[in-house]
Amino acid sequence: MDSEHINSEEEELFEHHHLVVDPGQEPLRIDKFLLDRLPNITRNKIQEGIKNKFVLVNNSTVKANYKVKPKDSIQIMLPKPPRDTEVIPENIPLDIVYEDALILVVNKRAGMVVHPAYNNWTGTLVNALVYYFQHLPTMEANEGRPGLVHRIDKDTSGLLVIAKTEAAMNSLARQFFDHSIERTYHALVWGEPKLSEGTIDVNLGRSLKDRRVTTAFPEGEFGRRAVTHYKLIKPLRYVSLIQCTLETGRTHQIRAHMKYLGHPLFNDTTYGGDKILKGTSFSKYKSFVDNCFKMMPRQALHAKSLGFVHPETARHIAFDSDLPEDFRGVLEKWEHYVNHV
Repeated sequence: MDSEHINSEEEELFEHHHLVVDPGQEPLRIDKFLLDRLPNITRNKIQEGIKNKFVLVNNSTVKANYKVKPKDSIQIMLPKPPRDTEVIPENIPLDIVYEDALILVVNKRAGMVVHPAYNNWTGTLVNALVYYFQHLPTMEANEGRPGLVHRIDKDTSGLLVIAKTEAAMNSLARQFFDHSIERTYHALVWGEPKLSEGTIDVNLGRSLKDRRVTTAFPEGEFGRRAVTHYKLIKPLRYVSLIQCTLETGRTHQIRAHMKYLGHPLFNDTTYGGDKILKGTSFSKYKSFVDNCFKMMPRQALHAKSLGFVHPETARHIAFDSDLPEDFRGVLEKWEHYVNHV
């Protein structure tokens, strides 16, 4: 193995990640190994980091084709010190639907990131939570995300439950693990599903081409099992309002499942819904769709209802929310369009 020790006279580096390879790990290229273990990073970036000597294995630099061995000690060293996991409290208004001593239910607006992460260290829901509440619990291995037991995407609006105590967090986490939490979403999708209701039971995982995207693996060779139950609420010829009920909660589950079904979410840039996928090529129609995109510059997805067992009373409680103004406005435009053309 070609390796060289870091010269102490080089630029000072700071440890950002420290991984110890599992005793049962099969030989695997280090760039592939790190790709599965480092969030929000591409293989090219990892290879670039290895080339720049930012990756150490047992205190020595390696090449990208180095194969990790059981109990290898891997350090990711970068020129800037790592960010503290301490969350900065910020006075950001919250739309509180329900609150008691143990839990909080909020209606998150579209555009708000749920927790601090790369490129979004401030202005998040968690920044607002730590301003209003002290001593929120944090799940193990979830540092920097106090109170959170689940999340929704930045440009998805809707209901989230927050745990205010350790007991509440444990109870809610168990319910999510058992898939007993009831979560329904309303989505505006392109086209009309052939069946008015159905179940999508198809594995989902990170795309092998673009790690930022979730993709379907119908053969089950990759990914994890994901189950979405859908029901057609309102067909509008070119688009449809549907209700999705989550049985599992994978990243981008509804967005990826609806694309797999052939009905991407309206204006979902990541999954191809920001183009005209149904309808004519007439300029008047194109202008109408463009206006809808401008009115709702995000994927048309809203976490509408939430139901669970209260951590203290053990009674089932449920919450519902109205569609936000942008979603409602686009829906009304489509209803008016199909009724007058």
